[in-house]
Amino acid sequence: MLYIFDMGGVVTTNFGADNPMYKYLRLERPKFFEICQKEKAVDGSDYNIDLLLGIGKITVEEFWCEFNRRIKVLGFDVPEVKTDLYRLFFHPELKLETVELIKELRAQNHRVVCGTNTIQSHWENHTERGDYALFDQTYASNKIGIAKPDPEFWKTIMMAEGYEPDQTYFTDDRLDNIQAAAALGIHAVQFTTAEAVRKGWGL
Repeated sequence: MLYIFDMGGVVTTNFGADNPMYKYLRLERPKFFEICQKEKAVDGSDYNIDLLLGIGKITVEEFWCEFNRRIKVLGFDVPEVKTDLYRLFFHPELKLETVELIKELRAQNHRVVCGTNTIQSHWENHTERGDYALFDQTYASNKIGIAKPDPEFWKTIMMAEGYEPDQTYFTDDRLDNIQAAAALGIHAVQFTTAEAVRKGWGL
């Protein structure tokens, strides 16, 4: 069987609303993403820098350069970003119960992979920490150019791994991702605890 685990919020703690990056910027998390996800940039171009960063279409440097330009034009009282804040303030902690579940599944000769929406800054951090070494393979949105909940995210993983939906199990902390995976026929269980996932998968 193929088991796909999300990373943030499942294997490690998430980059949440209480992250000190938002305090440093003097912005609430919703306002930060409102700036990033504006339908049109000030120059009239039509792009969402949060999405583009997440699928690897712009670099971290390009992201923060555009962010600085937007906050300046929009008149926000926010310090100019001169370093990668996504990297600077990213300090995830492992969820040990999930780690044990992954190890157990691999010991039983199941194929266990990571399917994550991430950005280059966090990819590098997880790589340095050895978090992706828990898995047989990692499929990251910034590397494959597709992000959840796009159905092509799971289709790409299953194609690469050689498994059908009824042979595939998936867990994620976000309900929209669970619903999208389940619509493909994947055994999808929303993550609350590792024990709940075990029960949901019938382990």
